[in-house]
Amino acid sequence: MAPTARAAFFERLAARNPEPQTELHYATPFQLLAAVLLSAQSTDRAVNRCTETLFAAAPDAAAVHALGVEGIARHIRTLGLCNAKARHLWQTATILAREYGGGVPAERELLERLPGVGRKTANVLLNTLYGLPVMAVDTHIFRVANRTGLAPGRTVRAVEDALMRRVPARYLQHAHHWLILHGRYVCKARRPACADCPVLDLCRYPQRHSMAVAC
Repeated sequence: MAPTARAAFFERLAARNPEPQTELHYATPFQLLAAVLLSAQSTDRAVNRCTETLFAAAPDAAAVHALGVEGIARHIRTLGLCNAKARHLWQTATILAREYGGGVPAERELLERLPGVGRKTANVLLNTLYGLPVMAVDTHIFRVANRTGLAPGRTVRAVEDALMRRVPARYLQHAHHWLILHGRYVCKARRPACADCPVLDLCRYPQRHSMAVAC
């Protein structure tokens, strides 16, 4: 995709949603970290149902630590990888409560040392909490970047690096959320809603025109 097309791509997404936000529910930095950690292989809607009761019972790192692994698991039992997530969340809450006063560090290296926190989760936190222009590539962004021709890559890291090079600087702050929401509601995996796509004419997806007619 040419530079002028990439600029138009994000200009149109921005026009639809000037201030995109995460769909995970949270009230504090720690709660966002917990929600993102729990979101692996789960939908935001499913995570929000679980964190509604979890955060009511344990709103901060110290309280989550006090719940223990089994206590956390009771709140998130409907999520995939429940036991591993409960263990990682308890371990992370313990570290944050003891070493950071319950806060969330703003450095990637420190974030990635936390159990259950990988590069994608760290990027979400750095972007959403601290306003850094970084790109957290999930399955939605990976699909959109490859399908549209915006930033093709064979691996998540390759797509992340390509997006960081290709997204115009003025759009980097919100690009992560625009692409996730576009992939979640328009450029869907099984049946993309091409008829409702604001960037259809810029897209390189071979089936885009037939999908637009079908929709």
